[in-house]
Amino acid sequence: MTDGTDSSIETLLSEIRERLVDRVSTPATLRGLLEAVLVVGSGLELDSMLQRIVTSATSLLDARYGALGVRAADGGLSEFVYVGITPEERGRMDHLPEGLGLLGLLINDPRPVRVADLSQHPSSIGFPPNHPPMKSFLGTPIMVRGKVFGSIYLTEKLGAPEFTEEDEIILKVLATSAGMAVDNARLFESALTRERWLTAMASVNARLLVGGSVDETLDLLTGQVRELAHCAGAYVVLVEGTHGTVRAASPAVPTTDGARVDLTDSPVLQALKMRRAVLPESLAGLPSAGQGDAGHAVVLPLSATATVTGVLIVTRPPGSDPWEDEDVARLETMANLAAVALEFTEQQRRKRLLDVLADRDRIAQDLHDNVIQRLFATGMSLQSAMIPDAGADRIVDVVQRAVEQLDRTVREIRTTIFDLHTSGAAASTSLRRRLLDVVGDLTIQSSVTPNVQFVGPIDTLVPSRLHAHAEAVLREGISNALRHSQAENISVAVSVQDAFSIEIVDDGIGLSAVSRRSGLANLERRAQQCGGSFAIGSADDGGTRVCWEAPV
Repeated sequence: MTDGTDSSIETLLSEIRERLVDRVSTPATLRGLLEAVLVVGSGLELDSMLQRIVTSATSLLDARYGALGVRAADGGLSEFVYVGITPEERGRMDHLPEGLGLLGLLINDPRPVRVADLSQHPSSIGFPPNHPPMKSFLGTPIMVRGKVFGSIYLTEKLGAPEFTEEDEIILKVLATSAGMAVDNARLFESALTRERWLTAMASVNARLLVGGSVDETLDLLTGQVRELAHCAGAYVVLVEGTHGTVRAASPAVPTTDGARVDLTDSPVLQALKMRRAVLPESLAGLPSAGQGDAGHAVVLPLSATATVTGVLIVTRPPGSDPWEDEDVARLETMANLAAVALEFTEQQRRKRLLDVLADRDRIAQDLHDNVIQRLFATGMSLQSAMIPDAGADRIVDVVQRAVEQLDRTVREIRTTIFDLHTSGAAASTSLRRRLLDVVGDLTIQSSVTPNVQFVGPIDTLVPSRLHAHAEAVLREGISNALRHSQAENISVAVSVQDAFSIEIVDDGIGLSAVSRRSGLANLERRAQQCGGSFAIGSADDGGTRVCWEAPV
């Protein structure tokens, strides 16, 4: 409440006292005015407040009819609240007053008007068809922050041929009080609106942070925009060159099926070029559909992204109020959120691609270091068997070792191929993938990389109840080998036939290096729980062999 408003109320109240000081009704009139002021300002919801203003003014000044018209942006009336006209009378009327004639005069020339006969005023243009007859008239504007918000109209003074000068002064006081109450209600509604937009933005951010898909996020965003902005439709359109594709829409439209739309001479390209919001006069060329496309629209570029080009299009139905600067600012924030969602998804896609490429590079290196070198060594050993004086026993021995090496190499290549195929969605349910991840986690900082081989349909035959046990066994066995055995080579064989088994063999210093056996006791207990067996002993060439087995 400003000082100017306070002084204007004091001036009007002082004027009322001066005019009514010698009248018997002065205390009752002042008391009624103060009660009306309290009633008008008793709430913060604008719609109910407008009705209270009209009702209080009509009752206070003994008028048969009262109305309040809210000024529209185009100069007419956007809302008309009335009392005194019965539902039956309203049903016979073609339409309510639209802010023309004397009502329009109060909006365009905000000064009080008081006449004894409406039909005699030069601005009067008559009533709508079937409108109740009215003669005496009193009206005054409602000012909010120096601008006309609307006007109060009273007609048909009860018990008198016309409204008095006292009535005019009292209505001016009530209108001033109503202006302050409307301002407070607007501020309250503005605060609620900001809170709703902030909540919507937080929900979109939360969906991104929890890993929601970009389609879910954009559908949520367009739905929130459509609801909060009271618009007909909201669309996120991705642009490539002079063509666009609707990525998300509320309400859903057929163009979201990936069809490309020609944007030549469209305001979409204009908004992208200017990098600011555009309010087109026509919706021709906009890739959107649904109700309201013939009304107002705003096109906002997704300016927060450097890798994705697109716009947020929001439409309003015909006859809606024009976009205000505050509305556009809020929509720009939502457009930036849409841009962040698209940018985040693009960066995630690139990161996944880099992870895949890095994983394939590691696999290629393993193939080169292990498989190719072993094949080369096998070829060299076979060449040695071709020496003319080589004995039959030597040739048989060389060929047998070569066959074993080739068989081992085939299993490693098969494991590598599987490693490539299970790097996506199947990884969460694949036991092979989970066991490979355990090996990778344990050896990421180690100079020793275990050689892992799989035999049999691991993912098909091994029941899910054994998966957690298998991970724990492999983790404990490799961890012991890395920490205690001082091994240079570790091999892991995972197989399933009649039973599921995990064998871990190292070429280290043997069992004497194991000082604590609590982990091994856990492996034995797990085997018993699964109805299997656990054994640990020395390997053929030294080192340690751990074997864990469970029936399937």
